[in-house]
Amino acid sequence: MKEKYITASVIIAIFLAWYGITELKLVSPALVPSPKSVVSVFFSILHNDYKGISLWRHLSVSMGRLLAAFLFAALIAVPLGLASGYNSKIRAVFEPLVEFYRPLPPLAYYTLIILWMGIDDPSKIMLLFLAAFAPMYIACVSAMRMVKNDYVNSALTLGASKWQVFFYVSFPACLPGIFTGIRTAVGVAYTTLVAAEMVAAVSGIGWLVLDASRYLRSDIIFMGIFMMGITGIALDQALRLLESKIVFWKGKE
Repeated sequence: MKEKYITASVIIAIFLAWYGITELKLVSPALVPSPKSVVSVFFSILHNDYKGISLWRHLSVSMGRLLAAFLFAALIAVPLGLASGYNSKIRAVFEPLVEFYRPLPPLAYYTLIILWMGIDDPSKIMLLFLAAFAPMYIACVSAMRMVKNDYVNSALTLGASKWQVFFYVSFPACLPGIFTGIRTAVGVAYTTLVAAEMVAAVSGIGWLVLDASRYLRSDIIFMGIFMMGITGIALDQALRLLESKIVFWKGKE
């Protein structure tokens, strides 16, 4: 409970400092807008749209791209990562490829993706897919390799087959690591969202922020950043809740 009070105090202190700086005009409003102007522009765009598209439409488009990429990444990275962690030959095939592209900045290969897939949503989803795939794959490999041999040997001693060992021992033991990878992947993909919406986009919360920056609308930029931060926290909390329901034994070994 004390931690929650500390967190709340830090957030309140930051907002008070922001309010004080803008009220005393220590910084130009073009650089740091006041909290009042950010709230005002939020309600203005909420009622009057931005470039003819509603605010919720901008947000839903971005969330659609993000969730589509995340689902594709989870469907491929989780089984492939678990298989790579279980079998060194499979890992030898895929790990060098993942480790090669993982540190590359998204914009470095985004142009190639656009050339191959066009400028519409498929290229944006592919970029987010690649951003989410690597951390998810690596977390699954690590989780599988850290399964305790005592668990596996105990199951084999009791007559379990290799498939039974995987589904009833190894996979449940990997779930905490898998969820860690999933949460990390969502965060990495979200940070790539702005890059994905930089080229040939006319909607999306990332595009909204970039478009506002062309006109030095710092109030809209701040509003977009807050929306991305809040939705990012909401997604992470939803994953935490899902993890607590599925991996209910975590921390109780």
